[in-house]
This record gives sequence, C-alpha cells and structure tokens, in this order.
Amino acid sequence: MALAGLLSLGGLTGAAWAQAPSGTPRDTVALELHSPIGGWTYGGLNEDTDRPGYAYPANLIDRGGQRGRTLIQGRLSGLDPARRKPPTLVVNGNALPLYSDAEGRFARPWTFGPGSNGFEVRGAAGERLLSTQFYESNPGRPRARLRIILAWDDRQAELDLHVLSPDGQHAFWANPVLSRGGGGLDVDSVDGAGPEMFSSATPLPGLWQVWVNYWGHFGNNGYHFDQATREDEIITARITVVNEENTPAERRETFTIPLRRIGDLVAVRSFQRGP
Repeated sequence: MALAGLLSLGGLTGAAWAQAPSGTPRDTVALELHSPIGGWTYGGLNEDTDRPGYAYPANLIDRGGQRGRTLIQGRLSGLDPARRKPPTLVVNGNALPLYSDAEGRFARPWTFGPGSNGFEVRGAAGERLLSTQFYESNPGRPRARLRIILAWDDRQAELDLHVLSPDGQHAFWANPVLSRGGGGLDVDSVDGAGPEMFSSATPLPGLWQVWVNYWGHFGNNGYHFDQATREDEIITARITVVNEENTPAERRETFTIPLRRIGDLVAVRSFQRGP
C-alpha cells in the first residue's frame, strides 16, 4: 500500500513539535507528530467487531493476521532533499529508516502491546528529534510472546519476511495467518523500508526459522523488477527477533543482512522456543 493510502486510513489527532539542537552543522529539522500522542489509551473493541476503538489515536490497518494496528504518522520539515540518509524511527527499541514523501509526511504501521510503549525519532546525525511514550491500558490486548521485525534501507525495494513454525507452517505475504498455534504477519509493507512483522501471542514450542527475500521493487507505477531503480548497490535488511516482549524475560537479537540481487533468499536465524 502506498504512503498516500496509509495516510488516508487514519485521522490526525493532535500535534507535537520537536527540533534538532541548535548550533550543529546540520539542517534545522522540525517534526510535527500526529499520532500516537503520549498518555493513556485503551485499545478495546466497540460494537463493530471489525474496527478497533482507541481513546486516541483512531487508526485502522487490518492487513495480515492481527488487528489493532496504529499508524505512527506526522510530518518532517527542514530536511535537505539532497541528503540520502533518512531519519531513524525507534519503536520500543526497534530501529527502522523513516522515509517521507515529497512534502515530508510519513506513516509507519505498528502493533502495540499492553503496557508501556515508546518511540523516538532521531536525525541523520543521531540527534533526538522527538521522544514519546504512551500506556496501553487494555489488559485484554494480546502480548506478543514472539515478534519478528524486518526493516530495510531502500525506498524502492520490496523485501518480504518469511517465518517457518515448528510444525511446518509458512507465514509470508501470500499466506500471512498461521492456521495452528496462532499468530501471523501483521504488517506486509510494500511502500519502502518496512516494517514487516510477524507476531504470535501463543508461539508453538520447537524450532522456528526466519528468512528474508529480496522480491522486487515498488514504484509509482506499481511492482517491477528493474534493479537499476534502487538507491544503493547493496540493500541492508535489519531483522530483529524479540521473545517475551515488554516483560522482565524479554530477549532480543538483531541481524544485519546484505542483499544484492532480486531473488536473493537468505536464512536469517533458526532458534528453539520452549513450551
């Protein structure tokens, strides 16, 4: 789904501004944040079972295997258009490039679990532009005991996350939902840089496998397979595996994978989960 389509799914719910520190040899960047804003929210379901209800923000993205996605969206201004390196969005400790459109608008989908959640935006030189925390107060929201996140650094490239469960099920863009054990891909990003995420509240015990595929490209005219349109010779994929997220037992691993040619399929990680 293109950025404009993502922006149309959620209304703007407020604004917060942040600015890069003065006296530094870089752009003076202003960031307008539309959602989510800090404070308390309750991600329950109203009488329309297809639409999650939030105190704020009220956004809906229902692709893939889970519901209740929230758009992190806003607008950056003051960026040098010739600068190749984008700002970085860090969500609950997970970093991904934050690309924006020609007017500086951005929208990144995320599935937040119960409890404290936080994200920040860092400039190209690592300076903090904005930091926000909010508390999801609905104890009935599923907690991701296993979450796998894929992000990459090329706006034109379309990368896909593939997850194999211990009983041989395969979650990917054409089959996002696991039929046994629960979980699935809750974001299938096709508008550049990700994220794509696999989440499961009840992951099966046994051997899990994580793969990444350089599928092709996505541009103004849709899907294509012209490698010349990519911005860098090597596309860098970042895959993070999080077990027992947002608990004292949380464990996370991050892998950086280079991808050079359309069709590359790389085994990222195999790991055992106990019962």
